[in-house]
Amino acid sequence: MRLKLGTLMLAMSAGPVALAQTCAPTAITPYVNVNGTWTQTSSATLKLGSSAIFGPQPTSGGSWSWSGCGTAGASREQTISPAAACTATATYTNSCGAKSQQAFSVGVGTWASAKFGGGGYVTGLVFHPKTKDVLYARTDVGGAYRWDAGTSSWIAINDGFTAAEGFYHGVESLAVDPTNDQRVYIVAGMSASADPTARLYISSNRGNSWTYVNLPFSAGGNNNGRAIGERLSVDPTNPSILFYASRTAGLWKSADSGQTWSQTGLSSTKMTQDQINNLGGQVMGVEQLIFDNSAVGGGATTWIMYATIAPDYVSAAGLSSNLYKSVNGGASWTPVATPVTGYHIPHVVRASDGMYYVLFTKGSGPGAGGPARFYKFDGSNWTLLNSNDNAGYGGVSVSGTGSTARIALGVSGTWGNYNGQQIVQLSDDGGRNWREIEAQTPGVTASGWVDDIEIDPFNRDRILHVHGGGIIETRNASASAPTWSNAINGVEETCTLGLKTPPAGASYAFINSSGDVGTWLHTNLSTAPTLSPNKSWNNGNSADMAWSDPTYIVASGRVNNPDGSAAGVGYWSGNGGQSWASFSSLPTGASTNTSEASNVAVTTRNNVVWAPADSVPSYTTNNGASWTATNLPALAIQGGVPRSYRMVADRKNPNKVYAYDSGGAWWTYTPAKVYVSTDGGHNFTLSQGSVSANMRFAPWGSSSIAVNPYAEGHLWVADGLAVYRSVDSGATWTKLTNFAPIWNGRNDWLGPEVSGASIVALGKPKAGASYSAAVYVVGVINNVWGVWRSDDAGATWTRHNDDAHQYAGVGVMAADQATYGRVYVGGTCRGVNYSN
Repeated sequence: MRLKLGTLMLAMSAGPVALAQTCAPTAITPYVNVNGTWTQTSSATLKLGSSAIFGPQPTSGGSWSWSGCGTAGASREQTISPAAACTATATYTNSCGAKSQQAFSVGVGTWASAKFGGGGYVTGLVFHPKTKDVLYARTDVGGAYRWDAGTSSWIAINDGFTAAEGFYHGVESLAVDPTNDQRVYIVAGMSASADPTARLYISSNRGNSWTYVNLPFSAGGNNNGRAIGERLSVDPTNPSILFYASRTAGLWKSADSGQTWSQTGLSSTKMTQDQINNLGGQVMGVEQLIFDNSAVGGGATTWIMYATIAPDYVSAAGLSSNLYKSVNGGASWTPVATPVTGYHIPHVVRASDGMYYVLFTKGSGPGAGGPARFYKFDGSNWTLLNSNDNAGYGGVSVSGTGSTARIALGVSGTWGNYNGQQIVQLSDDGGRNWREIEAQTPGVTASGWVDDIEIDPFNRDRILHVHGGGIIETRNASASAPTWSNAINGVEETCTLGLKTPPAGASYAFINSSGDVGTWLHTNLSTAPTLSPNKSWNNGNSADMAWSDPTYIVASGRVNNPDGSAAGVGYWSGNGGQSWASFSSLPTGASTNTSEASNVAVTTRNNVVWAPADSVPSYTTNNGASWTATNLPALAIQGGVPRSYRMVADRKNPNKVYAYDSGGAWWTYTPAKVYVSTDGGHNFTLSQGSVSANMRFAPWGSSSIAVNPYAEGHLWVADGLAVYRSVDSGATWTKLTNFAPIWNGRNDWLGPEVSGASIVALGKPKAGASYSAAVYVVGVINNVWGVWRSDDAGATWTRHNDDAHQYAGVGVMAADQATYGRVYVGGTCRGVNYSN
């Protein structure tokens, strides 16, 4: 009887548990109210200072609880006004006790690119072979992009890279999974070395998010030969198998989708740093792997493959040919005789009938000149299809097979646009006959670095190719005179060296000083700028304007001479950039010391202080007719690292000019210091207060000084580690304790992995704020890197960007004087981006 009672009690106690397990949670339907309108959504982006209402459903029958974004209490509707991006979580408990949750994602402000259009070298284009309009572009220094057919524009897919990942904005190779159009890989690393510095980035959502694996070799995304390949290959029938043709360490294989890697049997040779240095750091190595997957079923491994090898690795590894074949998945290799030797093989295409189309070019590129040869290869026999002794062959693409195959051939190393020139050669009969389809045709042309070319696998009339300034395409390749146009909407690859904003009411938003493309005034953020002192290829290093008269503008930079040398240049405009003139003379050092570690400061019209790299700053009072050296001490060059004073003019009192010496480098142990002039930048006095503040020594690019344009004598310094503030023209300084670097095991001599505070800028204040300017700092607070904003003179800080907008680090920044909350930033060669 007791046993039965116990059994009955157990059954009774189990009853409620079973009821709870079968109580189903209630689905939550998310709603958000922005600007008075309810929308069924779980995400919203707000203007800074505005509010939104969360109002999930159901509206009755249970209870609510909240966390995040300033939510609190049990009310179903929650009004929020966050200062930065945040995530809120709503928890609904229904009448039977089951819980369900819904996350709400809120962005504060938006980020966008200030349009320039291209501006840098796109090194490769990769179509997905089975899904229409899935197309990627890789660049040498500015990350990768994905084509968006709906908007006919490119989407940057590496903007979430952190400040510690600037080195990986140089993409050496990109590959897609042929069986999964969501999966994409990139191998990244700016420059090759004997150290294993490359990374494989992996995305399962077309580049919206990434994970990475450190690789046992290096990559050279910004080295010579950076359009060769693709170096990364995915087995088309067994996509868990990847191969990588490395520059310094032979051919590598992964059998687990890139998680682990081992050398193949091609060669175990790993080039030493001395070998790499003897080649000028420009080593090519193994260049590409091509699968022969004929008669290989889905899911089966491809065993037959070819590898192309550059002359430098042929020599270093003791190989006997530029082409090798494996029939056992890369375990062993045999040489294949080629019709020419000592050439690079930048691209190979295998057509569906098993025919290989192979380029041979003497130089590695970019823009390699001749001689060059183009062959087809059936596995035994070589047939010459085209040749050029005066130009190189940079890229090849094939659509179709046999005698009706369309072949597009990119011709590199030719410049201009003239009759008889070759830029893109097209054959519609398998290579027997050729015609030029770009030179002397309607629309734009882009010669020179035609180092990759692709025929759209779903539209053979659409042909794209890369060049030094981006991408161009034609969509009527079959026409007798095809029309070419830029295909760069969304690609922003300029490398920004300086940004400067004028006072509110000026005719332009900011001045952009960039590498390669020079200096430009942006008057409309959504259209490409047109105002520039020099529209040819050149470097813009620095610019400034007279605060009392922003139509007077000064710009400094560098141009390349025909003999390859560089010369410093200076320009001025007196009408807001509508027209420009060169200075009639330059200060000492400006013509020869042309590094971006130089800058100019304008006090009033015709009065300029110029600090060339590694030189004593000089001033002019007559618009550059003559220059006089200031009394600032000469700066010693530190280990070959360019060095200069950062010069800033007080915007409330143009007689005051400040000069900041960052110390030169992390290893100098020369404390940073500030000098003050009260006579327009002619004579300077050392701020003993800056000496007492013991500011950290740091490189030019990891430190900065800024003035508050709304308060005389208010100075801010980011010294690489921390932020300092002065309210008395530099006489005394206060160190802010919010910022601290990320060392990540690096020593003091090398400097931190991520600077604690590298840039400071001041802009229009928030209405009703306690301080006269909004302060923005690029730095690290509580181990989180970002752009940080303070409206109370540094007492409190709010992150101004988010993890999706990090741009692999920010190298320059300026704050808008007309719009609160707007800053302009130059990431790692991602053009100029701005916040709203």
